[in-house]
Formats: sequence, C-alpha cells, structure tokens
Amino acid sequence: MTAEGSPRTDSEAQEPIGDLVQRASQQLSQLVRDEMRLAQAEMTEKGKRFGKGGGLLGGAGLMGVLTLQALVATMIAALSLVMDVWASALIVTAVLAAVTVLMAVLGKRQIGKASPPAPEQTINSVKADVAEIKEKAHR
Repeated sequence: MTAEGSPRTDSEAQEPIGDLVQRASQQLSQLVRDEMRLAQAEMTEKGKRFGKGGGLLGGAGLMGVLTLQALVATMIAALSLVMDVWASALIVTAVLAAVTVLMAVLGKRQIGKASPPAPEQTINSVKADVAEIKEKAHR
C-alpha cells in the first residue's frame, strides 16, 4: 500500500525510484512550459486589447481637441453678432491665453512640490531604522 492508503500496482512497485523521479521531473518541466505558453498567450491577448484601447483613447483625445476648436469657432461666431469678427476672435484668444497661462503656472507649482523625484519620507524613515538597528547592535 502507498502512503495515501491506495494499493500499488505491479508496475509502480517494480519501477525504480530514479525512473519515478525522472518522470516526475519531466512532467514538472512540461507543466512549467505549458503554463509559460498559456501566460504568453494571455499576455499577447491583453497586449492587443491594451493597444486597441490606447488607439481608441488617442482617437477620443483628438476628437476632443477638434470639438474644443469647434467650440472656440462657435464662441467667436456668437460674439461676432454684437461686434466685429476680428474683435470677437481677439477676445476669445485672450481668454484662452489667460487660461493657458494659469494652467501652466499651476502645473509648474505642482511639479515644484514634487521635486526632487525621490521618496524623501521613505528615505528618512529607512535612515532612522538603520540608525536604530546600529544603535541596538552596539549595545
């Protein structure tokens, strides 16, 4: 009987341990190769989906820019009903420029707060941990 309580077959009882280990090793190797092929196929499929999704998002971004351009043209046309076209275009351009400058200043400020790009709190915490470990080691 085997360790699990099931009776051994004659072929299993007569098969040398070396052969059993070799067969188990081959089966494990085959299992690993099969799992790697499965993982590769899955990642290929996911990569294709990411590519399609990225392309669609890029197209949506382009369409968004075109939509904003149409909105700007609409604002200019609406203002041109009460003033000259050149004046309405100048006003819309000035408003867009002001928004651009505001966004650039705010973005620069946020980037300044993120600099340097190192995890300073974590570094300081690790340094404190190392110092404490050294202190306890010397006691």
